[in-house]
Amino acid sequence: MEWDGLSVQVVVLAMAAVAAPLLVDRLERWVRLPGVVVEIVLGVVIGPQVLGLVATGPLLEVVSQLGLAMLFFLAGYEVDFRAVRGRPIVAASLGWVVSFGLALLGLWLVGAGAAVLIVAIGLCSTALGTILPIARDSGLLAGPVGPHLMAVGAVGEFAPIALLALCFSEGAHSGRTTLVIALAGLAVGAAALGSLARSARVSRLLSATLGTSAQLAVRLSVLVLLAAVLLAAEIGVDIALGAFAAGVCMQVLLSALDEREEVLVRSKLDGIGFGAVVPVFFVYTGVAFDLDELLGSPVALALIPVFLVAFALVRGVVTWVGARGALVGGERGALGAFAATQLPIVVIASSTAAERGLVDEAVAAAMVGAAMVSVLVFPLVGLKWARRDTAAVAAGPI
Repeated sequence: MEWDGLSVQVVVLAMAAVAAPLLVDRLERWVRLPGVVVEIVLGVVIGPQVLGLVATGPLLEVVSQLGLAMLFFLAGYEVDFRAVRGRPIVAASLGWVVSFGLALLGLWLVGAGAAVLIVAIGLCSTALGTILPIARDSGLLAGPVGPHLMAVGAVGEFAPIALLALCFSEGAHSGRTTLVIALAGLAVGAAALGSLARSARVSRLLSATLGTSAQLAVRLSVLVLLAAVLLAAEIGVDIALGAFAAGVCMQVLLSALDEREEVLVRSKLDGIGFGAVVPVFFVYTGVAFDLDELLGSPVALALIPVFLVAFALVRGVVTWVGARGALVGGERGALGAFAATQLPIVVIASSTAAERGLVDEAVAAAMVGAAMVSVLVFPLVGLKWARRDTAAVAAGPI
């Protein structure tokens, strides 16, 4: 591909990323749409199956994967294991096991065949990185729902991607499984270290460079992210696993900062992620989405509501039931709705299943389409539940 043509496509991609929040703002008087939904829709519009302004290609794919890695890094970084330890993380873990068991049983009963495992993994995810900005901006994270939402999202993001890595990785590295388990244990070990005393020396080093051009905390975060992604790619597992583990590690390390400085670092990382590379992932997801395959298959169109109901039952209802006694009323409803919101892992699982011939391309498109709809519908439902119980929201109007 000529560089001039590619550079134009990069500019168009960036224009779509800029246009998304502007459209969200204009549409807010009628409906509050999550920004990621608008980004995906704009990607479809500028993609090869509508306007044809942007095509899939290796360079844009690399940038998109960087955005995906940053999304999972920020999701891991957002998880404060000191806040979710105890009942929230135990309930979230048990709930995910129940969700996974129900998904396996349901798919086996309908005769999903060899695709049972990978489709079940996709059905049991929660898009923590996608719902966090929505929950944070609404004040939901600061309320009583916050620790439970973080726990449900962390388990619902980490467990599926770890299973995908263990069961469907393609690397030929000797001892691959051991290394994958070690990478998974990296995040768990970092979480355990979160209860240790803060290091005054680390705090001093990070604080001293926070307001200078050195920006050690940000540079260190980028280094850890790239190193973890490289390790994941080298051993043949999805980069999302390495990125999530890297985010957890950096959250623990940067807890050495005081609260004001930690918020400042988080805002810088959010600026890099949500301000630059993460929108590219969502827009490119729309560009690469096989709209023709979906619209040309009545079966695929019929499967969208089926998958959507499966998301709601397997993740939403199970989470809602598991929160009984910990949350009440609208709090439980909001938690269940956000737990059923899915996208990045569904994209990974469905594409992997299609590439291996486990499902048809039309079925994979239906899974992704249902995940897109879940991002549009379920957070809005969750926020409506939260409105019914103002105690669920601690900061600002929804």
